[in-house]
Amino acid sequence: MDILSAVFYFLITIGIIIFVHELGHFLAAKLCGMRVEKFSIGFPPKLISKKYGDTEYTLALIPLGGYVKISGMVDESLDTEFQKQEPQPWEYRSKPIYQRMFVISAGVLMNAIVAVMIFWGINFTQGQHVEDTTTIGYVAPESPAYMAGLQPEDQILQINNREIKHWGEVQRVVNAEAIGQEITFVVEREGVQQTLTLPARENISSPQEQFGMVQQHTRAVATQVMSGSPAEEVGMEAGDRFVTINGEPITNEQQVIQIISAHAGQEITIEWERNGEVLMGSVIPTDEGRIGIGIGREYTGPVHHIQYGFFAAIPAGLNDMFEMLGLLLRSIWMMITGTLSFSENVGGPIMIANLASQTAQAGIISFLSFVGLLSIMIAFINILPFPVLDGGHLMYLVYEMIVGREVPAKVQIALQQIGFVLILALMAFVIYNDIMRL
Repeated sequence: MDILSAVFYFLITIGIIIFVHELGHFLAAKLCGMRVEKFSIGFPPKLISKKYGDTEYTLALIPLGGYVKISGMVDESLDTEFQKQEPQPWEYRSKPIYQRMFVISAGVLMNAIVAVMIFWGINFTQGQHVEDTTTIGYVAPESPAYMAGLQPEDQILQINNREIKHWGEVQRVVNAEAIGQEITFVVEREGVQQTLTLPARENISSPQEQFGMVQQHTRAVATQVMSGSPAEEVGMEAGDRFVTINGEPITNEQQVIQIISAHAGQEITIEWERNGEVLMGSVIPTDEGRIGIGIGREYTGPVHHIQYGFFAAIPAGLNDMFEMLGLLLRSIWMMITGTLSFSENVGGPIMIANLASQTAQAGIISFLSFVGLLSIMIAFINILPFPVLDGGHLMYLVYEMIVGREVPAKVQIALQQIGFVLILALMAFVIYNDIMRL
């Protein structure tokens, strides 16, 4: 990973998401007649600060969040000085509960709206390319697909009684909807239909863990070449397409990963194609079985294009958002139940930086999709009923609605402090986890 590139794209990505979230709180507070004392992107110490009207606008050093300080509210600052005076008309505490709920939830709503706008924009400008095949081109040895009895040239007709029309549906069902469940395939093999079953998998490293099968008409592409890596030293560049490794024809990225990892510390010969020219070089993978590339798949088979109009792209964008949210919820449930590895799926700033850099190098559409996905994740995390988060403040308001009085300030401060400690502990864990994955 190019460190400077990763840091740059991390700051762009997280900056967009934090700004959008805090802007939601800010605009909602202003709309409800509340005074905003501070609008901060990042946490102290502050780098730049300028006051306009009643609000101090700040850019701070630590880019792991932000906050909007609203008059008359117990928040991240833990300031309770306002309680020594009578409530003022412009204060949070003097407003009706429904307005306070709107202000608290506005950040999450803004993140969700931006995600939908991103997916709407992608669908409107790019449409969707549907890969018109359900035929398997490659099955990795010892993979779940192999264990299920799937073979190259099998045409997938149904998965879990659901008719399959194109490869996108295969990926969606296998990698999302059927995670942790028994999967039943109906395939056509040499003109005969067969039913194959894979028992529910346990200890899955991630929802995208390779199932071990690739569609026909694909080739492996280097999406990224890391600075100082064996791949860079031999002359490979992002966009190069693999032709052979040690003389074995390469048709997909799983072959590349498998062969390179199997030859850790051993010299291998790679042929790759660039602009119609076939190049060759020898590299020695690291002891971890890597040569310093990001690896992707390029589909070259039949496709049909779905183009969305301005309004038709809106439900398509909503559908994309809800699909990603559904995958997120299923993944969280599987981590809770132990089906999905917690350590492999919880990441922090380093993981975000790495993914932001990789998606940016893959193209603007890929990068925007990542921003949209991360925006959904941030929205979901913030709405959880946990002290410090927006969901925690909503719980205070729900309590007030039921009981008829506010949660005492001392209790709110104590819960905020506990929440800070737990959040810091979680952040320390995810950063440690990121480092261990490098």
